[in-house]
Amino acid sequence: MPRFCANVSLLFREHPLAQRAAAARAAGFAGVEVQFPYELPVSDWQHALAEAGLPLVLFNVPAGDLMQGGDGLACVPGREAQFADALATCIDYARVLAPRCINVLAGRVPAGVARDRCLAVLRDNLARAVERLAPLGITVTVEAINSHDMPRFLVDDFATMAAVVAGVPGAAMQYDLYHMARMGEPLAEQLAAHGARLGHVQFADVPGRHQPGSGTLDFAGLFAALDGAGYAGWCGAEYMPAGTTEDSLAWMARHAAA
Repeated sequence: MPRFCANVSLLFREHPLAQRAAAARAAGFAGVEVQFPYELPVSDWQHALAEAGLPLVLFNVPAGDLMQGGDGLACVPGREAQFADALATCIDYARVLAPRCINVLAGRVPAGVARDRCLAVLRDNLARAVERLAPLGITVTVEAINSHDMPRFLVDDFATMAAVVAGVPGAAMQYDLYHMARMGEPLAEQLAAHGARLGHVQFADVPGRHQPGSGTLDFAGLFAALDGAGYAGWCGAEYMPAGTTEDSLAWMARHAAA
């Protein structure tokens, strides 16, 4: 079975952010990831991770107004300078926290802008991120986010994600089981065929984006497909617990024993 890390932006919200790494360690996770670490000083993260004895596996480049319903940065023509500033902020954290991966959220296609233009801007920004982060030993990833939850998101299916990565040497795919299932993608087949080349994997059940066992996905089969493909990275639990985080973790013992 893969190594599991806890996404502390969604899990362990019963605790202040600075205490969630310790809570993840107590629950049995081997690492943590966070969507955006920037609300805490990097020194606070350094202390929290050292106290917990866990690595910070992944976080995102700042995404501008994306999470508030805006278009974001990485694919938006005219926002290249803002993306460069966001990348510089990310690198300040990455130099200290040494994540395995940094994820770039593509953003939404602005009204009246051609998708091809947005794809070209995204590729240029990804190449810039690879140029800056690869020397630090960090893999730059890009993920597909389903267009039901985030309408107009540029990279919303596997084919687009794979094509973007193919055009940026050094970049890798971040495969989210929840988002791909929402888009009707053939998860097991894709994991078996491409698992060895994935940079990172995240998961939640479908349809509610809650913990494994709350919906329809066959996690035992999907994790086995990753293993069979030779996937060597982490699997991030990025779900919204139904109930408390601690009450949502029965899946961990079940899959650790599989």
